Amino acid sequence: MSEIFVSEGADGADEFARERLLGVLGSPIAHSQSPLLHRTAYRALGLPWHYDAHEVTTDALPAFIDGLTAEWRGLSLTMPLKETIRPLLTGVDAVAEASGAVNTVLVAEHDGRRELTGFNTDVHGIREALERAGLAEARRVMIVGGGATARSAAVAVAQLGVEHVDIVLRSPGKAGGVVEAARRAGLTSEVVALHDPGMRLLEPDLTISTLPGGVGVGVDFTEAAAPRSSGILDVAYHPWPSELATIWEEAGSPAVPGLAMLVHQAVAQIRVFVHGDPLVALDSEERILAAMLDAVGLDAAGRLLG
Repeated sequence: MSEIFVSEGADGADEFARERLLGVLGSPIAHSQSPLLHRTAYRALGLPWHYDAHEVTTDALPAFIDGLTAEWRGLSLTMPLKETIRPLLTGVDAVAEASGAVNTVLVAEHDGRRELTGFNTDVHGIREALERAGLAEARRVMIVGGGATARSAAVAVAQLGVEHVDIVLRSPGKAGGVVEAARRAGLTSEVVALHDPGMRLLEPDLTISTLPGGVGVGVDFTEAAAPRSSGILDVAYHPWPSELATIWEEAGSPAVPGLAMLVHQAVAQIRVFVHGDPLVALDSEERILAAMLDAVGLDAAGRLLG
């Protein structure tokens, strides 16, 4: 495991004055809100940085990375690239190592050599979204899904003091990565099939759905205990309310959109791109955060405005 942070050195001010290129990669990518969030932040920070969306598949990723020029400062990664980027990196930080997923890449030059360092800011985004929505007090959590975001969710809730996660997905055989991430984070876990009648009896303190929007799993939760026992963070955000969010809200429980997670993980990404370190806050960070939330129509607790 390697933990790598990069600083700009004494000439940091000159570095920030340069025009730099950044972008989000994935497929499909046209729906991404990342360009809006990052452009809002860089404008508020007074940085002449350009951030765009790029349609990049797994097969096309190595060529895109090879083609990065000296103007590039960083990349945001969405599916399906959070795992396939790893062999192309110089190193990763501890959170990316623990979760097995990279959603942020810092591009830097050291001694004439390009270094690509991977980070996971989804963990920060999940944790912050839950804390600011008042849903951080939990001991038992249900995580729906088995991919990279589910692994990040396990690491995030462990940081909040959770003790156990129930991992719910259609194919239990695909839960191995989440089980391992939970174990490394110090959590006990149990894997439950989505269609198992026993799933409906689970009473978590918190539910996190990491499934894409419109997956049609609502029928499995309409008679379940979870919507009555817990709030939900649903990483889906378009359209909103999602199918699951509607079920939770009708049960009288709060539902937090994935858009809140997206905003908070973007703040940590910008910390990486500006400081080389996701733990170093931005200047006037709360002001920057407020501008980003407003840009996507959320209040400070992650609720939709209006």
